Amino acid sequence: MSHSDLNPISINRRALLQNSAYGFGGMALGQLLASSLGDSNAFANSANSLGPGAPVPGSMGTLHHAAKAKRVIFLFQSGAPSQLDLFDYKPLLNEKHGTELPDEIRGGQRLTGMSGNQSSLPLVGSPFDFNQHGESGTWMSDQLPYTSKIADDICVVRSMYTEAINHGPAVTFMQTGSMFPGRPSMGAWVDYGLGSENENLPAFVVMTTKNQNSGQPLVSRFWGNGFLPSEHQGVQFRSGADPVLYLSNPQGIDTQSRRSAMDALSKLHQMQLATQADPLVEARIAQYEMAFAMQSSIPEATDFADEPEEVFELYGKDSKNPGSFAANCLMARRLAQRGVRFIQLYHKGWDHHGGLPNGLPKQCKATDQASAALVQDLKRLGMLEDT
Repeated sequence: MSHSDLNPISINRRALLQNSAYGFGGMALGQLLASSLGDSNAFANSANSLGPGAPVPGSMGTLHHAAKAKRVIFLFQSGAPSQLDLFDYKPLLNEKHGTELPDEIRGGQRLTGMSGNQSSLPLVGSPFDFNQHGESGTWMSDQLPYTSKIADDICVVRSMYTEAINHGPAVTFMQTGSMFPGRPSMGAWVDYGLGSENENLPAFVVMTTKNQNSGQPLVSRFWGNGFLPSEHQGVQFRSGADPVLYLSNPQGIDTQSRRSAMDALSKLHQMQLATQADPLVEARIAQYEMAFAMQSSIPEATDFADEPEEVFELYGKDSKNPGSFAANCLMARRLAQRGVRFIQLYHKGWDHHGGLPNGLPKQCKATDQASAALVQDLKRLGMLEDT
């Protein structure tokens, strides 16, 4: 089935990137890193808007389109949701269900260890129903009832792929642009290039859904800084009383005492810098100061008490359960409001080699409503245009 067999979809609406291979939703715009170039006043109100890697304004000439994006919310569904059962409608595949895979499709490529011993390679169509939604006519399966309601606010990209056949290298590629570990993650580059809009919160925050222990592992290199200074790595938020580990003062130490200790430590670091310029020392100073600032900013940002009941209804009942995917989506919106540049949410458990008819609906039930609610919420607040 060729792409011409599908009804065209609108790709000029918004920036909810639906990754057909390894992601279920990552809100981004390709022009993000050019935001400060297209409008020299875009972040004029920010005390620390541009990072050390930002190009000189105007150095790239005139942009094809006015840059709007100021932040990214990247929802990464780890394990590879089946695009054939969610977004990529294949009626011809359903018609040929049960027939043998034609030789020209595989093209002589080797079989993986999961299918190498099979005597037969039958085609399998999706067990789910598909319909078109919105003015754009975007095809979606019946497993995405909430996402289908925002069909005209998102863009479905069906052409993304990697050369890797295994999860680890492919996921590393999706996060860093390389299948080999060691490169900076996307969020680290954004932090390095654009800096922060809030001096009291990290520019790059990572959250993972709690109690999702099955499936492919999530490793820190996915949000690592690579060869960039360590201050640009993602800061992982956890569910519970302490979203950031070791942030609270030890017992018996008050805020004033901590401030005095920080000032003394900073003087020692400055003395070391005066004799030997060391970027690691500079990064350490910045991280200490950020940690001190977060002692007051993190409790405020993570307290949902000021959210009205209709917001919890929008995201679903799990949004009141800290660490759930729904709660993380709501947290992502709160952090975006507070100037966090790059917010990445990971949700494991999509590696459905077996039991897909039962497993995929469960995962969709856990993510569909909150993912759509995040888009609706951003739109309600006037933030979707630049997220």
